[in-house]
Amino acid sequence: MKNGLEDVIAAETQLSDVDGEAGRLIIRGVSLDRLAGRSTYEDVAALLLDGLIEPHLDASELRRRLGQARMEVFAEVKAADTLLLKLPPVDAIRALVARLPDGEDIDTVLRLLAAPAVFLPAVLRLQRGEKPLEPEAGLSQSTDILRMLSGAMPSAEQTAALDTYLVTISDHGLNASTFASRVIASTRAGLTSSVLAAISALKGPLHGGAPGPVLDMLDGIGSEANAGPWLRSALDRGERLMGFGHRVYRVRDPRADALKNALKPLVAASQVNAARIALAEAVEEAALALLRERKPDRPLDVNVEFYTALLLESLGFPRETFTGVFAIGRTVGWIAHAREQALEGRLIRPRSVYVGPLPEAA
Repeated sequence: MKNGLEDVIAAETQLSDVDGEAGRLIIRGVSLDRLAGRSTYEDVAALLLDGLIEPHLDASELRRRLGQARMEVFAEVKAADTLLLKLPPVDAIRALVARLPDGEDIDTVLRLLAAPAVFLPAVLRLQRGEKPLEPEAGLSQSTDILRMLSGAMPSAEQTAALDTYLVTISDHGLNASTFASRVIASTRAGLTSSVLAAISALKGPLHGGAPGPVLDMLDGIGSEANAGPWLRSALDRGERLMGFGHRVYRVRDPRADALKNALKPLVAASQVNAARIALAEAVEEAALALLRERKPDRPLDVNVEFYTALLLESLGFPRETFTGVFAIGRTVGWIAHAREQALEGRLIRPRSVYVGPLPEAA
């Protein structure tokens, strides 16, 4: 028995492989460094779903059908009443997703892929007292998300940056939310149930809640010159440095480099606060040096949350929405795993070891 199921093999999958020792992520046979910055969200969604749902849709057809699905699910935004809008964005998204039919066909898949992309901008605008914007079916998923968020058409650099983010976090082995999705799918519940379970796992601060505090850390540091003293003081107090270390990776998280590279075109086009990026790079350098000095026996390097926070902030997403944006990208992975489990797996039913008191002998 291993608490936390550390290193326990619970499934065979053709969807993704996380090599923590080499710092490598493979998605459907393709290394992340060949996907990130080169592929759209629709490209990777088509790749992950290939063979798991009928009919097969190539990236072009998936984009067209997904645009129609965004229009369909927008009708559910009317259910966002006063009580729902008092919830954190990810909880509001979950409540609206729960209104969707719980099927397993291609229409269910498309609605679930569209739902968080539509609901997050709508909820955020409603919480601000603004009118939600109806989707435009002819746009790509990333372009339409940013348009519905800000009310303006995004630049090509902004769309490419969001595509890179959604591609980068589309799937990542048997993490907590993906495992939750597979457990539900193993009972033969529908895909909506699997996605709801996954969102519920994702919102936990030990899984999907880390990017926002990265920005809190940068705000606290304030300047490049203060990076070393601030970080040293935080470590002296026994605090964790946000955006560093990972449960699986023993070297640098490859997703961190993909997202760092995605920021470069925004910097070059003067579409991001260059001083903010420079501060982050100074913090990264100082933090890595301090961690090597203070914790030489622990492999602590930059993880995906560090540059996720900077990228999403640069695209106009408030930090309280970061978990919801993650759900937009990861839903396709959750669905692919749910389908793989339903098609090839058994009911997931592990055993527990009883350590409680025994009844008295008669």
